Amino acid sequence: MYLFYAPDLDTNDSFLNEEESRHCIKVLRLEKDAEIEIIDGKGNFYHAKITAPDPKKTRFAVINQQAEHGKRNHYLHIAVAPTKNIERLEWFIEKATEIGIDEITPVLCQRSERKIINHERLNKVITSALKQSLKAYHPKLNQLIPLLALIQTQTDAQKFIAHCADTEKVSIKEALLPQKKYLVLIGPEGDFSPQEINIALENGFQAITLGNSRLRTETAALEACFEVNFLNRI
Repeated sequence: MYLFYAPDLDTNDSFLNEEESRHCIKVLRLEKDAEIEIIDGKGNFYHAKITAPDPKKTRFAVINQQAEHGKRNHYLHIAVAPTKNIERLEWFIEKATEIGIDEITPVLCQRSERKIINHERLNKVITSALKQSLKAYHPKLNQLIPLLALIQTQTDAQKFIAHCADTEKVSIKEALLPQKKYLVLIGPEGDFSPQEINIALENGFQAITLGNSRLRTETAALEACFEVNFLNRI
């Protein structure tokens, strides 16, 4: 069964956007009455039938709908400094979407080597991974913001900062309260500066370790994603 993404789906006037329609008709060559599956990124999973195939605007009729498909028992927000090689950040975003993540914020740190990202490109990576992994919730990708602005933002999430400085830290397993909201900070290749770490701690973030190995930025971010999901397993 073929899966499509329709973020603005209206069950009274259901159609695929031009990009998805082109893939449906030109690439997959689906015809009228072909059955398809659709996600809207908001937790709804639809089984549908094509009623009017068109490479620009393919219309379909919803047969049935499943709400809160694959809903998880926690909310994970990872803020990560974009890597110099953008493909490594794309890799993290793809794999984190497949594993399970709710929100991603690229952050600009004192030691950041990359200060510009292509937000649209990264969002497409998320959408592709979403369809690949059959998930119905589309993670939110925020715009690149200064780390200090994020640190000082009010949130009811448990707040963690993973860094390599030789100071007191605990594991996520020791600190995490299950089935809650979480915000995890992951620094750039050169790690957070001592000033950034201190400001985070002063604003309620707890220092955590991701193990004894020195990890690349994208690996550390994915490790945090995996651990949070594993610790919240039912």
